[in-house]
Amino acid sequence: MLVKWSKGRSVAARLVVMANIILQVAAGMLSQDIAAQLELHPKTVCKWRCRFAQKRLAGIERDAPRSDRKPSVRNHLEDEIIRKTTQDKPAKGLVWTTRKMAQAVGTNQATVNRVWRDNNLKPHLTKTFKVSNDPKFPEKLVDLVRLYLNSPKNVVVLSVDEKTQIQAWDRTQKSLPMFPGRLKS
Repeated sequence: MLVKWSKGRSVAARLVVMANIILQVAAGMLSQDIAAQLELHPKTVCKWRCRFAQKRLAGIERDAPRSDRKPSVRNHLEDEIIRKTTQDKPAKGLVWTTRKMAQAVGTNQATVNRVWRDNNLKPHLTKTFKVSNDPKFPEKLVDLVRLYLNSPKNVVVLSVDEKTQIQAWDRTQKSLPMFPGRLKS
């Protein structure tokens, strides 16, 4: 089974490495030599050698269960990462990247990426809203929202929105001047 795993192309990469470690141990090689040949740390070779000696194939087939340790660094920095992402702008550039944020809060990119993923933050996807230059815009907005929320009975409220930055070049229907058959509005 170890030979099959060591040569398998559809086997998980870590299982191939572990099988190669055990096969080289069986061939009589020292842990230091195995570590140098496979470009691993000697402690890694010793760990899998001991685990195989204790549990045989089952010991390397399934990785040991992980502890339920809480990520202390992340918990310490999570609030700061969220605050900076949502409220601050980076010193250089338009949006935060994991690299810029990691430098700003003093952590690594993986921690920033996990915080963004778990909190559904996507600073690279920006949403913009164009605010009117009209000085009476806030009053008009309040009136419009009030009309939608408390519209009079038996009245239909319609909203017509113009598309910004699009200029109509040609009309699809004649509107001016009036012509026979066209109703006045």
